Amino acid sequence: MKRFRVIFMGTPEFSVPCLEMLDKHCDVIAVITQPDKPRGRGQKLTPSPVKEYAVAHDLPVYQPVKIKTEEFTEKLEAMKPDLMVVVAFGQILSQRILDIPPYGCINVHASLLPRYRGAAPMQWCVINGEKETGVTTMFMDAGLDTGDMLLKEVYPIGEDTTLEDVHDGLMAMGAGVLEKTLEQLSDGTLQRTPQTGESNYAPMLDKETGHIDWTKSAESIHNLVRGLDSWPGAYTFLDGKKYKVWKTRRTGETTDAEAGTILVADKKAGLRVAAGGEVLEITELQAPGKKRMKAADYLNGHGIALPARFAF
Repeated sequence: MKRFRVIFMGTPEFSVPCLEMLDKHCDVIAVITQPDKPRGRGQKLTPSPVKEYAVAHDLPVYQPVKIKTEEFTEKLEAMKPDLMVVVAFGQILSQRILDIPPYGCINVHASLLPRYRGAAPMQWCVINGEKETGVTTMFMDAGLDTGDMLLKEVYPIGEDTTLEDVHDGLMAMGAGVLEKTLEQLSDGTLQRTPQTGESNYAPMLDKETGHIDWTKSAESIHNLVRGLDSWPGAYTFLDGKKYKVWKTRRTGETTDAEAGTILVADKKAGLRVAAGGEVLEITELQAPGKKRMKAADYLNGHGIALPARFAF
């Protein structure tokens, strides 16, 4: 593989394996990441995982509040990179920045494009009950994830696969797909495929996304719960208090009880709820002021008096 002079742009943990691969096989001349953010109870300024890796490996780090300013664009131009690689950076690049590297700007995207363009592709694939997702590398253009596709790799999604499973699987997969992409770019065999066919948009999640509507099917609720595990989590209300629902199980049993009705709340029989005409079991939850725990453990010390119903 040609030892490209690369500017890398990325921010979360998901981006780090790609940066690590580039650090081994290319000359990473700059790492661009989002500014440090306040986190935790003390609101201490905390660097991104990408910055932590870069600092630990003596890579030059830049953290522009806005990457498209004239001043920072000129700084990027002066670096004269061969290539830019972008993995979950979190800012939109201008056409002028995209035009800087002669080999172009390559993005590692966490879906099988053209499906699930946008900010939260992993979450929405699981929430929507998709059977597979994957990683796509593409040449970036001025659109939102609309550039020509390069290589793809598929990741299967099982009935109980969670967002955390998908995140970790695609995070590991991304570095390998990127390496193959650069190998083909280096030897001149890389093929571009324009995006055609059905596409959709995976918007940012908000707090309301996780609010469980018990009138929806048990399948839909089960998908929502696993698609928001481990962040931000699905939730419901009981007696005005908010409970996070972390894991569920479809029982296949039918019920005529009103949606949200708690049918069983027993440490041995479990916590079972009427959901869209089916019985859905909550197997892991987080009560107000408590840690995340198995439903059986919670019920062992905190009884739920029946009749009771989750509000929505």
